[in-house]
Amino acid sequence: MTYEELIERLDPAVYQSLRRAVELGKWPDGRKVPAEQREICMQAVIYYEQAHNIPENQRVGFIDRSRSDGSTCGPDDGVDTIRILS
Repeated sequence: MTYEELIERLDPAVYQSLRRAVELGKWPDGRKVPAEQREICMQAVIYYEQAHNIPENQRVGFIDRSRSDGSTCGPDDGVDTIRILS
């Protein structure tokens, strides 16, 4: 079984557990997730979300850049840069 096949067959409960481990940095039993394991979990979560067509706004790492009026904000949102002079 390849990595891709494994992730595609991953149980949704396991996906949620991996996602929670990435978000919190600890396993459900409270143990810290080492950096290497966290990276592997993140890759698995991203691949799972793509393979199962999880909506973009529900994916891990999603940042909502919309305003309450429905428009988007970003680098060209018309806000001037503030400079601090000493």
